[in-house]
Amino acid sequence: MNNPSKRDEILAILRQVESGAVSADTALERLRFEPFEDLGYAKIDHHRTLRQGIGEVIYGQDKTPEQIAGILSSMREHGAHNVLITRISGETADLIAEMGIILEYHPIPRLGIAFPGRAARVGNIVVASGGTSDMAVCEETALTAETLGNNVVRIYDVGVAGLHRLLAHMEELTSARVIVAVAGMEGALAGVIGGLVSCPVIAVPTSIGYGANFGGLSALLSMLNTCACGVSVVNIDNGFGAGILASRINQMDGAA
Repeated sequence: MNNPSKRDEILAILRQVESGAVSADTALERLRFEPFEDLGYAKIDHHRTLRQGIGEVIYGQDKTPEQIAGILSSMREHGAHNVLITRISGETADLIAEMGIILEYHPIPRLGIAFPGRAARVGNIVVASGGTSDMAVCEETALTAETLGNNVVRIYDVGVAGLHRLLAHMEELTSARVIVAVAGMEGALAGVIGGLVSCPVIAVPTSIGYGANFGGLSALLSMLNTCACGVSVVNIDNGFGAGILASRINQMDGAA
């Protein structure tokens, strides 16, 4: 932190704990909302892990490599690992690595993982796609969930144009704690899966499709209007958001 007043506030809280005037639990609740670091172009939330259970994620699109590297350098100083950087090009990833940042890059979803380290994985998330063209969004979902410590099973190209392909995976579908259904075109996959399983289904509409797909709007509306129970919907192409939500569902009540 480079804000002296913040340091003074935190020190005062710690001294109150030391004196017995404030309980450790009360101090923890106060500290959940305390520190961030102001770099001028970004305000880094160093206590997001304490507050939300996962660290800050960097949306890389339209940020310069220098900005991303600066944010990551600050996060590294605070012990961050497995930091996700979404929507970056391979060229940007190479430039960040040249600045001394350890970075694992996945070109299909354009996703980077800085300071990677394999976490213990629990539970069972299934990520299913309508078609191979949806794979970028699927991989953003799957890699996000894996980085957060979840087992992920990928079932790709099982859209409703050939329903037998999906039905061949019933064992994996019925054993999942949560399923992410990713589809463009008319987005029917989520409703079909929702009618087959008892676990929560997260629907992700993609922008894949011809003109009347309207950049994913047709899939979004189809998924929102499904008659299948237990289906929730995230934004168009939002694989990251689906991965976060799937992780939270999967890890409820001590997934094993």
